[in-house]
Amino acid sequence: MTILLNGRTCELPAPGTPAGALAELGLDPGARGVAVAVDGEVVPRAEWESLALSEGARVEVLTAMQGG
Repeated sequence: MTILLNGRTCELPAPGTPAGALAELGLDPGARGVAVAVDGEVVPRAEWESLALSEGARVEVLTAMQGG
């Protein structure tokens, strides 16, 4: 399935999930400071493994950065 991940076209094995999108980016779903939005809506961490993404979904993965 094809999604838009952080502005780039990405292929995920079906059924695609937010956790699968994180794996594409090399991020651990258990990592602190990570947030996922699908089609403009923030997805609770508890749903990252189970939420089925639709074809063409816009997925944004954000990570908190330390520093000042």
